[in-house]
Amino acid sequence: MFLLIASGGLLLFYREAMLQRITEVINPQVKSKSLMTSIQESGLSIGNVMEHFQNVIPKSQAEVSVVQQRLIRAGFREDSAIKVFYGSKVVVPVLLSAAAAVSGLASLSPFFVYACCLGLGFLGPDFWLGRKITNRQGKIRRGLPDVLDLLIICIEAGLSLDQATARTAQELVQAQPELCDELMVVVLEQRAGRARADSWKNLAERTGEDSVRNLVSMLVQSEQFGTSIAKTLRVHGDSMRTKRVQAVEEQAAKTTIKLIFPLVFFIFPALFLVTLGPAVIMMAESFKQFLSK
Repeated sequence: MFLLIASGGLLLFYREAMLQRITEVINPQVKSKSLMTSIQESGLSIGNVMEHFQNVIPKSQAEVSVVQQRLIRAGFREDSAIKVFYGSKVVVPVLLSAAAAVSGLASLSPFFVYACCLGLGFLGPDFWLGRKITNRQGKIRRGLPDVLDLLIICIEAGLSLDQATARTAQELVQAQPELCDELMVVVLEQRAGRARADSWKNLAERTGEDSVRNLVSMLVQSEQFGTSIAKTLRVHGDSMRTKRVQAVEEQAAKTTIKLIFPLVFFIFPALFLVTLGPAVIMMAESFKQFLSK
């Protein structure tokens, strides 16, 4: 009797939780959707919190536009990204100063330590954002030849450039997420009614990558003069692969010069110590015996 009452109570109080778990088992997408919703809500809450801190820093509209463009190139298109960025330029110095005070590091030289914490905390987000932009541009540059190959295959199969772009963005989203994300923005802009040339030019501005700029200029010229787009893409892909091989060869050629400093400062002293050390010891003992006589 007690077990029946307990089971009934559990069913009454945990019915919603059980229904949610059953729904997640039947439809796993519901769980991912709720997870994405929670992530977006947490992002909005962080943006609301950072909004109070970002008002502390004076900034002009031109500076905000430059920072927003850099955030877009790093892949942050949310409205709260600029609030989080400027808020972090206030929060990070405070956290570093608090860490220096708690750890006792500030007792060595308070003015120098706090000045370094404030300076590094204020400039840290800029360096981090620049690093993110560089990494993302590198991934886009390395993944562009593969995307061009699939574009050529789709165009030669009979698809238009717009359809080929959408299909390529769907197929390579796991292998090249950064570039496919930008291509999906191009597709959405074209579906919204923007001209094809303007959409591709916006792609070049968002990425800030020279190889993408060259691709966009070639596509615009090909559309204007009526030349074959597949042939244009193939030529551009081959030239990009050639440049990548040349860049690797250049890096390999620089290694001989870069190895000079480790050889001089680390390997040669150890080699001299091993080879000349016993001789120096023997000479010192010989001079010691000679002087003792």
